[in-house]
Amino acid sequence: MNVAYFDCFAGAGGDMIVASLIDAGADAAAVSGGLAGLPLHGLHVATEAVVREGLGALRFIVDDQAHEHGHEGHHEHPHRGLTDVLDIIARGNLPPAAAANAVKVFERLAKAEAKVHRTTVDKVHFHEVGAVDSIADIVGACLAMELLKIEKVYCSAIPVGWGTIQCAHGILPVPAPATAELLIGAPTVPGPMEGEATTPTAAAIFTSLASGFGPPPAMTVTSVGYGAGTRQTKPLPNLLRVVIGQAGGSETEQTADAVVELSANIDDATGEIIGLAIERLLAAGCLDAWASPIVMKQSRPAWQVSALCAQADVDAAEGILFAETTTFGVRRRPATRTKLSREWATVETSYGPIRVKVGRRAGVEVTASPEFSDVRAAAGAHHVSAKEVYAAAMAAYRARE
Repeated sequence: MNVAYFDCFAGAGGDMIVASLIDAGADAAAVSGGLAGLPLHGLHVATEAVVREGLGALRFIVDDQAHEHGHEGHHEHPHRGLTDVLDIIARGNLPPAAAANAVKVFERLAKAEAKVHRTTVDKVHFHEVGAVDSIADIVGACLAMELLKIEKVYCSAIPVGWGTIQCAHGILPVPAPATAELLIGAPTVPGPMEGEATTPTAAAIFTSLASGFGPPPAMTVTSVGYGAGTRQTKPLPNLLRVVIGQAGGSETEQTADAVVELSANIDDATGEIIGLAIERLLAAGCLDAWASPIVMKQSRPAWQVSALCAQADVDAAEGILFAETTTFGVRRRPATRTKLSREWATVETSYGPIRVKVGRRAGVEVTASPEFSDVRAAAGAHHVSAKEVYAAAMAAYRARE
């Protein structure tokens, strides 16, 4: 499984993400060709080799040759809505996975903007991120990841900077309101410079697509790329590093990752509603979902419904909790998991083949458990109890040792 780890030691912009991926091996001509297919007249992109504090890197340059200027020569970004941007992506003849990821990023951006401006997603008009260069950055990043066949994305803690920034809405604090909203649930660090360290575009890409934040995952490194920003940040090089590799060993998941735990207290819903909410959360991709009995104020018995999910799935999971239960609020809590590496072994039993999930730590087996869906199917087919099939599977697995 190909994974990418973005090390944001100096912050990040959307252009830096694209540049780092191209520097790591994504075909620059293919990225340029994919962007040329977007219905954006006058769009031209290029890369430039640069050196930042002694380190070689690439810049990703977007030249909007059809860009209009105001009377004083200032850029006038069109205020596109989400529908406009999604139409541009749909008409671009992009690889399906790249297009789907780009849509995911822009939908997350729209939700953040809508919350900040106290409006609805359909009424949001993007300013800077609706401009041609931001569309090229987001689509270019998703296209480059597809070209590198990246299956999972991980990211370091995200630097946010400090101070103020000039944008379409005037002078705003750093991180900008939309960036701060996008980073809810993601680990951040204050440095490394005054001003904006991570842009809304980069924050949207990372929080929409990353499976976890924190230290790099276990992998066999295959390439490394550096994307350069335009600011001078001496003595720290204004670079974003991406490390590409194969997930380490026989692991199907990384041994540590950062997730978000959601929870809601509910005292006025039936058991059927609680059960359905849990089913919907799991079907939406949550890593786990459960209900715990609690006692609320005035000694009312109630349930706490919880879900564990990747940062990119938080909005969808919250939507399910609000839609399927009677809660008025959902809490978020960042969490870091340590997991056993996992592998599968298939054993032959008198009831047919049964898969056994094996958990290892540092290569040493810690636990093993038959896959219950296989156990249940075999028990039904042979008209025996599930515990008989389970015992047979474990005996067959132990006999292999």
